[in-house]
Amino acid sequence: MDEFKQNKPWFDEECLGFLDQRKRAKIQWIQVPSQSNVDNLNKVRREVSRHFRNKKKAYLRAKIEELETNIKIQNIRYMYRGISYFKKGYQPRCNIVKDEKGDLVADSHGIVARWRSYFSQLFNVHGVKDVGQAEIHTAEPPVLEPSASEVELAMDKLKKSQISRY
Repeated sequence: MDEFKQNKPWFDEECLGFLDQRKRAKIQWIQVPSQSNVDNLNKVRREVSRHFRNKKKAYLRAKIEELETNIKIQNIRYMYRGISYFKKGYQPRCNIVKDEKGDLVADSHGIVARWRSYFSQLFNVHGVKDVGQAEIHTAEPPVLEPSASEVELAMDKLKKSQISRY
């Protein structure tokens, strides 16, 4: 049931009971495929769908009423959150990653293991022993530090007021 609560806030214990009822009717139809069991399964499916539809409508009505009260009391932050909730709609999630070989991994433990190995490869640089000796490539040519005589010449060229600021 925790899986349903994450995505469907309107799903409660009563809905879980209806879901169990539908499962029992389907198992009964599979075990004894008679016309009466088919009719019973279709009837239960209609009831369950109707119940779920009504629950969802009631939940949406409550959200809309909450949005209206936020508008009336000028609670702008929660008003815009509610509007964006309705505006964004269904957002599918992709819980699949590729492993080193290119195969798809879908289970949560495999995904965590793949990300762990990816970041360990990314952050553990084995090719460079000493970071200080590594070559750094930039687009600009290297600029040498000025010598003491160059600093003195530059300071002589400045006006006296400019030197005091530095």
